[in-house]
Order: sequence, then structure tokens, then C-alpha cells
Amino acid sequence: MDMHMDNLDRHFTLPVIRKVDGGRPLQWLKLGWQDMMRHPDASLSYGALVTLAGFGLLALAAGYPYLLTTFITGFLLLAPLAAAGIYELTSERDEGRETSFMQSLRDLARNFGQLAFFGLLLGLIAIAWERTSAILFALFYGGAGISLDGLLATFTGEYLVFTLVWAGAGFVLACVVFALTAVSIPMLADRGVDAVTAMMTSLRAVGDNLAPMAFWAVLLVALTAIGFATFMIGLIVIFPWLGHATWYAYKDLVEK
Repeated sequence: MDMHMDNLDRHFTLPVIRKVDGGRPLQWLKLGWQDMMRHPDASLSYGALVTLAGFGLLALAAGYPYLLTTFITGFLLLAPLAAAGIYELTSERDEGRETSFMQSLRDLARNFGQLAFFGLLLGLIAIAWERTSAILFALFYGGAGISLDGLLATFTGEYLVFTLVWAGAGFVLACVVFALTAVSIPMLADRGVDAVTAMMTSLRAVGDNLAPMAFWAVLLVALTAIGFATFMIGLIVIFPWLGHATWYAYKDLVEK
């Protein structure tokens, strides 16, 4: 891993990555909560927007049960980008500037091109996964309609191996995207760097801190799952909370 990352340094000017202890993600959550409470109106506005978007996507997926799983995966893929405005809120406060929802949107324009490029990349990954899932399920069901009961039945019986392979592929994809986005989006919001440098920095941050970042990924998934379990309502608070916490993860891991 170190040799591979050293090769990256020869092609990209990457910042120094700090190593943190395994329990540090809990501190990120604590700091993130405190930060959210400093400007709750603006932060919760982002949570409300994401929740409304989630409701819309769930409504679209209602008639196509296989889309439910790809929706969840797609949400996890695109959520880091949706939190870019939250990173701007914290950046504004750190710099002593005006902190507001509208100001955070204006500040996103500073590196909008690279954020848009990153969003396009994540969108293409989400679309590719959705199409792959659609094809696999169509083959699995022989072109017949997919019911919710039938979808749940794939987790038992003769199709269990197929389901595990499909779920495993989704897990690998999620791990790759997490490694690419763990600190890259807040870095793009904070610095005038390009998307590729930000992704390479994120890969290195995860590679140099595998244990704490694995713990951080578990916390992100667990809290997001709570948000889904509350029919998205919990995400009004959980989404901005995790966004602010991710900012502190970035600040801890990446030297200025």
C-alpha cells in the first residue's frame, strides 16, 4: 500500500495524511453534532432537502421492488456530494465569514466545476449499478414482473448464492466509492484542487487509516440505516450531523 501511494505522489501533489486512533470517529460525531447546533437552521435545511429528494426516489421505486436496493446504494453513493453545502457552512464559520444556507450555496460556486465533475462520476457509477441490477434481476426472474415477496425470497433457498454474489458486488462498489469520497468532497469545498487530486488524497487517507476508517464507514451506514428506518424523517437531523462530522474527519486526516 505504501509503495502504491508513493507512486501516486509522483503523479499528484498530495497533502500529508495524518494517522488517527481507532476510536477517533466517535469524536468526529461529537464535534459534528456541536457544529450542527451552531447553525441548526441552515444545517437542517440541507437535511430537509435530502429527505424530500429521498421521498421522491422512494415513490419512483415503489412499483419496482428491485429499485429499492439500488436506490439505497445510490443514496449512499451520492450523499457525500449532497453534503458539499454543509462543508461550506463549517468552512465559513472557521474563516469568520457569514454563515447561512444561501451563503453556503454561493460559496459552492468557487469550485463548482470540479464538484460537478465529481457528481457526474458518481452519477455514472450509480446509473451503471442500477442497470446492472436491472439486468441481473431480469435474468433471474426470466423477464417476469418482480414482486416484493419474490425479492425477499431471493435471500433463501436455491437462489441464495446468486443473491450473495449480487450483494457482494454491491458491497465492493460501496467500499470503492467510500474510499474515493471519504475526504474528497470536503477537500474540494475547502481548497482549489482538482477532483482527481481530491480522490487520490481520499484513497491515501483511507489506506493509511484502515481500522478507524472502517469503523467510520460502519457508523455512517448504521446511522443512515436509522434514517431509512424512520421513513427518511430521521435523515433531517442525521444527514447534516454526518456532514459536519465528515468535515472534522477531513480536517483530522489531511494536513493543510
